[in-house]
Amino acid sequence: MSTGWIVLGVIVVLVLFAFAAYNRLVALSQRVNQAFADIDVQLKQRHDLIPNLIETVKGYAQHERGTLDDVVKARNAAMSAQGPAQVSAAENQLSGALGRLIALSEAYPDLKANTNFQQLQTELSDIENKIAASRRFFNNAVQEYNTGIQQMPAALFAGTFGFTKKDFFDLGESRGQLEQAPTVKF
Repeated sequence: MSTGWIVLGVIVVLVLFAFAAYNRLVALSQRVNQAFADIDVQLKQRHDLIPNLIETVKGYAQHERGTLDDVVKARNAAMSAQGPAQVSAAENQLSGALGRLIALSEAYPDLKANTNFQQLQTELSDIENKIAASRRFFNNAVQEYNTGIQQMPAALFAGTFGFTKKDFFDLGESRGQLEQAPTVKF
């Protein structure tokens, strides 16, 4: 009779542990989803700012149509991207196109001095900083989640409950540029 109680006690402890581990993995998964939603909010603000920036530049640099079209195409691709991997790749292309657009201001002193352009450029810079912070938070949440599903004993049943590895919000090709020291020329 006492062996039956011991077996029952072990089963109850295992079931309680499974519930606790499952709830922890659910909480980590929700944290990843919330972190990605935070990035999405910042990206939407960035996407909403771009048409105003393009319109401002159009008035000063009408013969730079190719650059403006590239920004519009990159923005549209970024807005339709789904999931961290696609969004990351599309946003990297958009960042490159925006960099070329901002570089146009150097060629047009009147544009560079335009108050509206300066304000939009400041807003864009602020949003870029917020996106960077949101990416760091997201990648931290993904790291905690991925660690949680790979640690024992949760790893024994994480796959059974549908918990799979999540992808980081990667910088892609621009990572190499960030890791290189800047070149200073005089």
